[in-house]
Amino acid sequence: MSIPVDRILTWASSAGVRIVLIAGAAYLITRLVVSSVARLEAHLIRPQEGPLTEQQRRARTLGALVRKAAVMVVVTVAVLTILDELRVDVRPLLAAAGIGGLAIGFGAQHLVRDAVSGFFLLLENQVRVGDVVRIGDVAGSVEAINLRTIILRDLEGAVHIIPNGTVSRVTNLTREWARAVVDVAVAYAEDADRVMGILRDIGAGVMRDPEFAPHILEPMDVMGIERFAESAIVIRAAMKTVPLKRWAVERELRRRIKRTFDQMGIALSFPRMALYAGEPVREPGAARQEGAPSPGEGAGPQALRS
Repeated sequence: MSIPVDRILTWASSAGVRIVLIAGAAYLITRLVVSSVARLEAHLIRPQEGPLTEQQRRARTLGALVRKAAVMVVVTVAVLTILDELRVDVRPLLAAAGIGGLAIGFGAQHLVRDAVSGFFLLLENQVRVGDVVRIGDVAGSVEAINLRTIILRDLEGAVHIIPNGTVSRVTNLTREWARAVVDVAVAYAEDADRVMGILRDIGAGVMRDPEFAPHILEPMDVMGIERFAESAIVIRAAMKTVPLKRWAVERELRRRIKRTFDQMGIALSFPRMALYAGEPVREPGAARQEGAPSPGEGAGPQALRS
């Protein structure tokens, strides 16, 4: 059996060269994309001591995703082109891949939805590790953001794992700055202007405290009377703070308000219930004197004749 050398050489000089060029081009494009993403990632993630910041971790995650996606696209296109050069009909393969992809898509649609949502969560920087957020009826500190899930830990220490595809609204409680809001309920007999002046002094004292001064961005804003409650005048005050320090400032303000109001004799109002002890309620007719005949008692024949 003779080997058709001439046909092999002819094929190698035409289709073979094109296949080599396609493979080489795919390799070069892949290397170019990978190196470009790596340089961009290195520019964003500069060497430093200590753990990476959240922005640097996000850049690393997105860089890895871009590299994998680019390599997958280039390799897929190169393989299909090489098969076409080998005179392999790729249409049945594409049809089979389409049917298989459709079947997998029905089974993994939630997984794909979670991955796409996670990609945009990372890309748009909607939340960061360490933020305190509210997602639906769950609130807590963000411990991790993955392509498929976001992990929250609430105040009690419980961990909530939420699929990214189910996140329709995110309330970020610690983005850039926060506001410590305190409502103070005082009795109607108190002078509201005097109370508001005392609240401003308390806020100034907190700002002078070296423990809390770094956490406060603006002086206290005493907004005034918020509402008239059943048994109190509610006065609202607020302070702009750095993220994650809102609750500490609120607790300190409440502590100082209670101490100062006790010293100055200002009554903090709270709901009360009054109980009155009186005579027992008598049944109808119970007020008759004991022994008095009821109507009709003793009405004998004499009474009827009289």
